[in-house]
Amino acid sequence: MNTQKYVAEAIGTFWLTFAGCGSAVIAAGFPQVGIGLLGVSLAFGLSVVTMAYAIGHISGAHLNPAVTLGLAAGGRFPAGQVVPYIISQVVGAVIASAVLYLIASGAAGFDLAKGFASNGYGEHSPGHYNLVACLISEVVMTMVFLFIIMGSTHGRAPAGFAPLAIGLTLTMIHLVSIPVTNTSVNPARSTGPALFVGGWALQQLWLFWVAPLVGGVLGGVLYRWLSPDEPEGIVAGK
Repeated sequence: MNTQKYVAEAIGTFWLTFAGCGSAVIAAGFPQVGIGLLGVSLAFGLSVVTMAYAIGHISGAHLNPAVTLGLAAGGRFPAGQVVPYIISQVVGAVIASAVLYLIASGAAGFDLAKGFASNGYGEHSPGHYNLVACLISEVVMTMVFLFIIMGSTHGRAPAGFAPLAIGLTLTMIHLVSIPVTNTSVNPARSTGPALFVGGWALQQLWLFWVAPLVGGVLGGVLYRWLSPDEPEGIVAGK
C-alpha cells in the first residue's frame, strides 16, 4: 500500500517543481506579458493547492522533504516513512526539472547560466543577500510554513480549507523571499534545477537542504508544544 503513497508524492512534487520553476523559467519575464514575481509566487501556491486536493487523501501531499521531516517531528507522521517519502519527492523534482529543461531549451537564446530557477546566496541571490540573511530567511519561512500546515490540518481546524491555507502561505513566502534566495523552503525543489545548472548551484545546494530541514523541525516541534491535544486518527500519510 505504501507504493501508492510514494508514487503520489513523486507526482505531486513533480507538479510543484514543474509548475513553480516552469513559471519562473518560461513565463516570468516573457516579453510584454510576463507574469513577474507575483505570478511565480501564485504558481507555487496553486501547485500545492491543486495537488493537496488531488493526492492529499493518498499520501498527505507533503511534496517537500522539510514538510515530511517537520510533520514527523510534530508527531503527525511515522518516522519509518520519512526517508522513502523524501526519496520519492526528490525523484519527482528531478524528473520535473528534466521535462522543464527539454521544453525551455527549445527556445532560441535559452541559457542555463541564467539560473534555471535555482536557489542561491551571495552573488547568486537575486538581491545579492549574504549567506546569513539567506540562512535566516529559509529557516524562518520554512518554520512558519510547517506551523501553518500543522495548524490548518489539526483535527479541530475548519474542515476542507487546509489546502487553501497551505497554498496561500506558500504564495506569501515566495512574495517575501524570492529576492532573497529565489525561495526554496523545499530541498527537493532546489535539487532538481541545481542538478542541471551544476557548478555554483550544486555548491550552494547544501544551504537549501540544511535550512529548510531545520526550519521544518522547528515549526513542527513548536506547534506540537503549543497544541499537544492532537485528536487521534489524523496523522498525515497514515
